[in-house]
Amino acid sequence: MLRAAERLRMTQLLCGKPVDDPVEIMGLRFPNRVGLAAGMDKNGATVNAFGALGFGFVEVGTLTPRPQRGNSPPRLFRCIPQRAIINHMGINNPGVDRGVENLSKTRHFKGILGVNISKNKVTPNDEARMDYLACLRAVWDVADYVAINFSCPNVPNLCELAKAETAADLLAALKSEQSNLQQETGKYVPIVMKVSPDMSEQQIRELAHVFMDCQLDGLICTNTTTSRIGVENHPEAHQKGGLSGAPLFNRANETLEAFSQELHDAIPIIGVGGIMSPEDALAKVRAGASLVQLYSGFVYQGPSLIHSCANALKKHFDNLR
Repeated sequence: MLRAAERLRMTQLLCGKPVDDPVEIMGLRFPNRVGLAAGMDKNGATVNAFGALGFGFVEVGTLTPRPQRGNSPPRLFRCIPQRAIINHMGINNPGVDRGVENLSKTRHFKGILGVNISKNKVTPNDEARMDYLACLRAVWDVADYVAINFSCPNVPNLCELAKAETAADLLAALKSEQSNLQQETGKYVPIVMKVSPDMSEQQIRELAHVFMDCQLDGLICTNTTTSRIGVENHPEAHQKGGLSGAPLFNRANETLEAFSQELHDAIPIIGVGGIMSPEDALAKVRAGASLVQLYSGFVYQGPSLIHSCANALKKHFDNLR
């Protein structure tokens, strides 16, 4: 429906013009500071329409080297009174080649395009590096930045890749390939990593040092959580999967702030997790984020949240100038 509305030029009639608040982060010019988080446009086929709704950047995927059906349904549950979502999707996607084909056909979006990548479920962790490298090479020409998903709780053992030593090896390989691809193509594509909100303070400190040592371009805080704090009494609270939405907000902000303090502004942070209002978006910025992303809040409130958050952030940063 969104794609049809965009083709008929109805989205701008309904939503108005996107908020104009350009900012340069990671060497990229973002039209405004509000983006769509990965997981919504899994196939990379709706970028134009999401852009027309007002997002300054859109992150598609997660894409894996080979097509992946994901976990068996039912695998998506709404906890409406708590404004939350539990998903156990399992990174279902058409595979990176089809995703790139979709992006090549449909991209007229003037904002920033991020492509989120990961390993296939059947790939052992000790071979994961090859999956990430294959995806990085495949999306290089179409992506403005590449997000590394090594924190999704819906793929068995994926979060083990976030151990400091393993993460350092993975990131070193990705940064080496990034340098090779830059030399081959003349194009630099920033690499960002998306972290879990379910880490200890020690894990955060260790990963922060890895990110600085490897000169990571950017960080996304955070993915969904395995915690059920805030939805304990909901009938669907027992379901497997990652929790997003309002109950994630405080946990995600604590992780964001902890990384911000460890990184000392050396690496820009994209804040995501539980943004349900402009005030929530501002709280992400005050915790250390330069950009924000929406997912569950967008599901519950629609395009008005994009514009209200973008306008609030524009006013905030205008007042700082």
